[in-house]
Amino acid sequence: MLARRQYHIVLTRASAHLHRQARGTQGPHEGVMDLSHLTIALAEAGLTPSAALLDDLRGNRYALNPQEGIYPASMLKVPLVAATLSECSSGRFSLDDGILISHANMTANDAESPLVPGYRSTVRELCERAIERSDNVATNELFDLLGRERANEISRELGLTHTVFARKLSGADPLIYDASWDGVSRNTHPVSDAAHLFGIVANNERAWSAQLFTMLQGQVWNDKLSLGLRNGDAFAHKTGDTSEVTHDGGILRTQEGRVYVLIIYAAIPSSEANNARFGAFMRALRPHL
Repeated sequence: MLARRQYHIVLTRASAHLHRQARGTQGPHEGVMDLSHLTIALAEAGLTPSAALLDDLRGNRYALNPQEGIYPASMLKVPLVAATLSECSSGRFSLDDGILISHANMTANDAESPLVPGYRSTVRELCERAIERSDNVATNELFDLLGRERANEISRELGLTHTVFARKLSGADPLIYDASWDGVSRNTHPVSDAAHLFGIVANNERAWSAQLFTMLQGQVWNDKLSLGLRNGDAFAHKTGDTSEVTHDGGILRTQEGRVYVLIIYAAIPSSEANNARFGAFMRALRPHL
């Protein structure tokens, strides 16, 4: 749990500069990690401003602005699917239950989707598409299935103290009409909560952890942190993108068998060039993991 882990936090880029000076000309040390490696790699990759967190799941956690209010974009889909799987485990509904896709939930997606009005899906397909393909229509159907109030209740039960499901997702302007939105609240799911949830999955703490892990393994958008992995590494993860932010985070198992939770929320526009910065970051950080 968060309270039992060593928590290293850096709040400014000035700290990275100081660590750079202290490091001098020393080269990387394989498998040796400290806070400076995270902050310097972020700064040198151009992933600023940002919030980031690395947890080795052995008692050490290194974080930059972990509760910063950067819009989570599609990272919100991970706790939404977790809440859905939790309800399936409790028997409220089944993964095989049929869901008729509603015209009211239609919005743009980054790739072609079979989820069109009149299509009969299942809870399982909605969960898989929301995680693996970041399908916005699937996500909006899950909003309706769970209900915002219940999804928020489950988040609290899971220890996601700063996560809020407020508004359905839109893939483009104009924003989708959302009759249940209060007109003010925004979706929230900061890096601190994302790390907590990925830790639950990595440690197999819930009946549905393995199901969610499998979905994260099936991620089709691999143009960020995955670009900097070594042969033999495995990254089960989720991305998030808008015209203002670009994110990536999940569970990394290195070729040496070490396991980490790693998340970056960058408050810069999602683009091919900016997304490639995540690969540069990972290449710089990877020797220390």
